[in-house]
Amino acid sequence: MANKIIKVNNFSKEFNGQQVVTGLDFDVQEGEVFAFLGANGSGKTTTIRCLLGILKETKGELLIQDKHYSPEMSDFIGYLPEERGLYTSETVIDTMTYLGELKGMETAKARTWSYDYLQRVGLGDKAKLKIKKLSSGQQQKVQLGITIINNPKLLILDEPTKGLDPMNRTLLMDILLGLKKQGSTIIFITHQMEEVEKIADRLLMIKDGKRELYGNVTDIKKSFGEDRIILNFQGDLPENPDLYSITTSSSNAADLVPQAKVSTDQILHYLVAQPLKIIKFEVALPSLHEIFIKISQSDEK
Repeated sequence: MANKIIKVNNFSKEFNGQQVVTGLDFDVQEGEVFAFLGANGSGKTTTIRCLLGILKETKGELLIQDKHYSPEMSDFIGYLPEERGLYTSETVIDTMTYLGELKGMETAKARTWSYDYLQRVGLGDKAKLKIKKLSSGQQQKVQLGITIINNPKLLILDEPTKGLDPMNRTLLMDILLGLKKQGSTIIFITHQMEEVEKIADRLLMIKDGKRELYGNVTDIKKSFGEDRIILNFQGDLPENPDLYSITTSSSNAADLVPQAKVSTDQILHYLVAQPLKIIKFEVALPSLHEIFIKISQSDEK
């Protein structure tokens, strides 16, 4: 069993008498990618800030390697906050080198690493530009580089793909997976459910400061319903309420949900026998996007 690098027990936080987080329990295992999800204002950033000692918890315990956060831990922690902070009047390379030095790196090593990273993320020709000359997406890539410059053992990212286009989001995911292979533990807060589907091992979803979902991504998806069928076709899709219900449908695509005790093989055999050309027949679990919407819109119990 993997070691627990983070343990949060019965954590609560209130501001001016208003409860923001209530009785939150979870842990993060060493070497995993852990997604922290929830609607805006649900308490995600507050939890991270208390974990890192930026805010003081009202109740409970938040531990990193069985200890409360201390400044000495910054040597192995990389934190990318939602609010960005860069020296915009300085050049990209000087800013990255300086902040690498603050994390204990030698100047030459920090500078070489920074040049290599900028080349990798398509900013090699921007190294000597002032940061204020960069687009928001380019600044975001610089901020990420500063966060991972010292190869942190624990990486905490709050909305890391904010301001990035789809191509650069894919690049970021590749970087994160590379860090995971090197042994880093990654916690990331995001609203991009497809990113969670791609790289997360486990997740925590909170609503109004309380835990709603927690555990293995696949197990959570299975708990929200049976397999559904994603169908692309040509022709007329027949209705057959004895076998399936049609949840969404267009002229050549549909989502089907099997009826109780009906297998997806039975449905496939039935459809093959119809005057219908099947282009795609995919069995899938409910998506995290669907689950997120369902949790976010559910009434209070």
